Amino acid sequence: MSADSRPTSTDVAAVVVTFKRQDLLARLFDSFRAMGETPATIVIVDNERSAETGALVETLRADLAGTSDVVYAPQETNTGGAGGFSEGTRLAYESGAEWIWLMDDDVVVLPGALERMRYWTDRVEGELAAGVPLERTNAVLQGQRLNFDGTPFYWQYHFLTRLAIPNPVAPRPFGAGEGAPRTGRAMNTACFEGGMFHRSVVARVGLPDARFFIYWDDTIYGYLTAKVTRPLVVSDLILQRTRELAHHKIGTTRKLNTTSDLARFHILRNRGYMAHYLREHGDYNPVLFGLGTAATFAKEVIRLSLTSERRAGFGTIVRGWRGARGVWRDRAWKPMPPLA
Repeated sequence: MSADSRPTSTDVAAVVVTFKRQDLLARLFDSFRAMGETPATIVIVDNERSAETGALVETLRADLAGTSDVVYAPQETNTGGAGGFSEGTRLAYESGAEWIWLMDDDVVVLPGALERMRYWTDRVEGELAAGVPLERTNAVLQGQRLNFDGTPFYWQYHFLTRLAIPNPVAPRPFGAGEGAPRTGRAMNTACFEGGMFHRSVVARVGLPDARFFIYWDDTIYGYLTAKVTRPLVVSDLILQRTRELAHHKIGTTRKLNTTSDLARFHILRNRGYMAHYLREHGDYNPVLFGLGTAATFAKEVIRLSLTSERRAGFGTIVRGWRGARGVWRDRAWKPMPPLA
């Protein structure tokens, strides 16, 4: 299909956040070229400010000329995934897009992804046009993903708000072989790996919180959106992950991925921000939140025990836990403000 004949989702802006992974980014860009219907706007937030990434963006811009407006947003410093998605969401919102579609650089878009999601977005648009309150619509949508090896990706779509952890025993939203579209299940969180957000939700909730840097930012953003709409995880396949992660299988469905010291620190530190948001919305219980923190701490120790970095990694986990206490004690903290 030539660029001139490629259909365009005039109401969708895709946001990609990247940092030093040009090989993976190039694969994502190839999938944009091959996906069929493309977003009207594609925002690339580059946390590295790399000439190589800039060149990849220029090539994509030329290839999608006439169908998609490709916006390059190099950052002065590395703002992390949280900062990148905050800035990208701002640019997408200011572009006038009705739907903002967020994704990392380590995925590819499956052919026909937007055509499949059109069923859900059109339904929401129709309800809003008919005067249905935002609170009664599914104005946040999460499509299905595949692992790098083509197997279904398991994602914990249920957030236990009082413990502030993902539900560890939540069943798959759709069983094996139920990949047919038009099936959805309620969720109370979101993931910035393929999540789609209507602009009216972004206006009410505000931008994603850049202070998280990495980790839990999408969990809390989804939690906040569930206060103003009914987020829905749908069975339509839209993305496939491309980065292979070392992992340890837990049963037949779940996996415990390895992680880095940077992630370990923010997994614990950012619980301070989570506590602030939960208190802001009346969901903070100090005893239950403490149990959730203990469970998170234990999980990271178990994950660490499967590596050779036990001593240094444990110190990082403790630093993150102490950092969370410092964030929680910051009485000057304010939530992200609404946009409208």
